[in-house]
Amino acid sequence: MKLEERLLQRIQLQEGIIVLRADISEQGSPAQVSRALKALMDRGKLVRIGTGIYAKTRRSSITGAVIPAGSLETLATEALERLGVQLQPGEATKDYNAGTTTQLPGTFVANTGDRRIRRKITVGGRMIAYENDYSRKS
Repeated sequence: MKLEERLLQRIQLQEGIIVLRADISEQGSPAQVSRALKALMDRGKLVRIGTGIYAKTRRSSITGAVIPAGSLETLATEALERLGVQLQPGEATKDYNAGTTTQLPGTFVANTGDRRIRRKITVGGRMIAYENDYSRKS
């Protein structure tokens, strides 16, 4: 069985939508894993949303195109939680949820607390933005 097929089996059995490269790196050498991941992306089984972060795909019911199996919010949240980052809603989302404003947040902003995160996660041309609690400490 080719490495590509073994990875596909493992990915299909895996819980959740996100597949980290670290989850499958022991299956072969780094070059072999890279080739297999590229082949799976070419076949439409995976889509790359960040460095070492891949998402399972599905067919769009409207266009029939291959799209990630979730929104930016769900994919970014799952990916960062899998990487050990505790996320909280951003200030704009907190204000909207508390009812202090009627302004809807225009982009997905995640508060990372005391951590500084620079990882780019992009889905469908939208990218996650980060804020932290550094400036709020007195």
